[in-house]
Amino acid sequence: MRDLHLNSIPAGSNCAVLQVAGEIDVYTAPTLREGIIDLLDKDVVHVITDMRNVDFLDSTGLGALVGSLKRLRTREGSLRLVIDSDRIHRIFRITGLDRVFSIHLSLQEAITADGHWRAAVEGGGHSIEEWCHRHELLPDQPGQAPD
Repeated sequence: MRDLHLNSIPAGSNCAVLQVAGEIDVYTAPTLREGIIDLLDKDVVHVITDMRNVDFLDSTGLGALVGSLKRLRTREGSLRLVIDSDRIHRIFRITGLDRVFSIHLSLQEAITADGHWRAAVEGGGHSIEEWCHRHELLPDQPGQAPD
């Protein structure tokens, strides 16, 4: 049986990082979908999905992400993805979804690219780097964009 682990870390009143680890497939995609719905139920509408620990992603997983993006957009929210795996990023490129999603190499890059996020993190009196360290989301080293 495949496992998918989710962990959400709030920032401000309407932002959260959703850490995802494991495989996102036909068996586990409902867990991801429910994780996003749980955040929406808490009025979180700006989500960064940290997929650096995702080992596998199939079409059902892509569908769950697209559905989540649509749900967040209906609430004037956003969904940013952090992907550092060439293999996972390639799936988004092949399907054309790299033009639909905001994809970043690092969590810091995703946070600084969005005004809601910068305000949520810095409004709490922390720099982005301090916030990442505080929540054990160690900042990434700048890298090359996945091929």
